[in-house]
Amino acid sequence: MTTRRGSEVGMVTAEIAVALPALVALLAAALTAISVVGAQLRCVDAACEVARALARGESADYALSLGRPDAPPGASFDTTRNGGRITVRVSARARALGGLLPAFSVSATAVALAETADAAVGDGRSP
Repeated sequence: MTTRRGSEVGMVTAEIAVALPALVALLAAALTAISVVGAQLRCVDAACEVARALARGESADYALSLGRPDAPPGASFDTTRNGGRITVRVSARARALGGLLPAFSVSATAVALAETADAAVGDGRSP
């Protein structure tokens, strides 16, 4: 039978007490990173959807109605036209899980060439 020395009693408990908060913080950071990447991908999808719709000659309201479900909550859309080139930028704030970490800004830009003369001019008529 082995006996423990007095200084080793409770050593595992102390190590767990130090390691557990570090593991929780690491998990929170990993989940926040996943949340931020997810919001970034949603911005990319929304920007592409709106740019494609505007390039087809759809109205701006209709194009935005296609992109809003794909975007993160509270996202803002900025569209510009330069000749036949349509640029859409979607920006949002990705919140950290649990609210312990700061929110992160994410954005995506999509560019499409107008498929019709109406889309290049931007008169809002559907083809």
